[in-house]
Amino acid sequence: MDQREEQEFAEYFVARREAVRRMAFLLCGDWHRADDLAQTAFVALHRRWRKVRDKGALDAYVRKTLVRAVIDESRRPWRRERFTDEVPDTPSPSGEPGEEVATREALLAGLRRVPPRQRAVLVLRFLEGLDVAGAAEVLGCTEGTVKSQTARGLDALRDALGDALDDLRSAS
Repeated sequence: MDQREEQEFAEYFVARREAVRRMAFLLCGDWHRADDLAQTAFVALHRRWRKVRDKGALDAYVRKTLVRAVIDESRRPWRRERFTDEVPDTPSPSGEPGEEVATREALLAGLRRVPPRQRAVLVLRFLEGLDVAGAAEVLGCTEGTVKSQTARGLDALRDALGDALDDLRSAS
């Protein structure tokens, strides 16, 4: 890569690294793994930087690479069910943690219990704001698969949230 291309990549990386890291955390539930997965996505982008014609599609490329890395990693036997109970240290908009922290903690705990592909669909659809077609493109599947995985994922999340909320209530 020439100097100009390296500079373009560096600017993109600085602008998007935290958003990619947060998305990775939502997909895997562990900050250390999120760092590794974000790095994997950026390394893949760096390798292909010269070949990317549409610089407006960089976010989509990184998102797709990240989701595929999470799903591929979840298939490795040594990666199954190694989540932490860590909650990100982000302040609430109101300045008072209270119920919002408990809700976020319950949501993250619930997401950890949803199977990886369904979790990816839920994160893409509801946290990243993609529509069915966009999620299907990122995941490399049909829109029908996205719809069915969304329905199954929401059911699994509802079940998990019931358990997570019960756990939070008993801990208080």
